[in-house]
Amino acid sequence: MTIAVGDCIPDCALSVMGSEGPAPVSTADLFNNNKILMFAVPGAFTPGCSMTHLPGYVVNADKIKEMGIDGIICLSVNDAFVMHAWGEAQNANDSIVMLADGNGEFTQALGLEMDATGFGMAMRSQRYALIAEDGKITHLNVEDGPGVDVSSAESMMALL
Repeated sequence: MTIAVGDCIPDCALSVMGSEGPAPVSTADLFNNNKILMFAVPGAFTPGCSMTHLPGYVVNADKIKEMGIDGIICLSVNDAFVMHAWGEAQNANDSIVMLADGNGEFTQALGLEMDATGFGMAMRSQRYALIAEDGKITHLNVEDGPGVDVSSAESMMALL
């Protein structure tokens, strides 16, 4: 079952890169008592994600936060090392939480996984973006195809 507007973000353990290496973080810590814009990508360093999706959020991060968002999260079914390196390469680490769903458990709990074995990537996340207030989803835009349209920074800013 795919998560929908009005549903609560499931409680899962994810990871971020801390000062001493990968550090666990719970979705409750990230989402509760905050207004969060989270976007998910099929894979760090992949062309669409690196050329369009993440850069759009990096460029607009300050504007998004001025519009009432407490935090911006980029999620991928990758490990914390990869997410941190990708964040560094994209100058994203100062403005965006680069969140690793290493085993894809959170992505599966959302019902937004996709089979990318045909691309040699195993199970990955669909491309989407959501806004959640105090852990409850208020907006959810899932891409129908491989492009970056309804989940782009510009599309999500239009909802704020």
